[in-house]
Amino acid sequence: MELNQVTIPVRNMPEATAFYLKLGFTLIVDTPDYARFACPQGDSTLSLYLETENFANGATLYFESERLDERVADLIARDVDFVRLPTAHPYLWREAILKDPSGNRIKLYRAGQHRLAPPWKVNIHRDNSP
Repeated sequence: MELNQVTIPVRNMPEATAFYLKLGFTLIVDTPDYARFACPQGDSTLSLYLETENFANGATLYFESERLDERVADLIARDVDFVRLPTAHPYLWREAILKDPSGNRIKLYRAGQHRLAPPWKVNIHRDNSP
């Protein structure tokens, strides 16, 4: 299977749409209560839906960037605020954290080969036997 999209709630559609456009996404569906974006790289999409009730989204969106520090500097120049600037972690990733206007957590990161092949990788597959 291939991941097609992730859909997250937002409180204000015009504000959220402007934010994701600023991050470099391409708007491909635009309605008052739903928007869909093509990611800057790859074939995945990100969808937003207007939520009128209070919500707390526990998901974190991860977007990898080969040139993380340059990407973060570019976004700062576009007035994007970060919760944490790029930081190296023991699991061999560098991550920067930001939130969209509705509070959805986003991590821009660089993992390289360690994304799918960390030194502690295991290979457990579903048993396909009848």
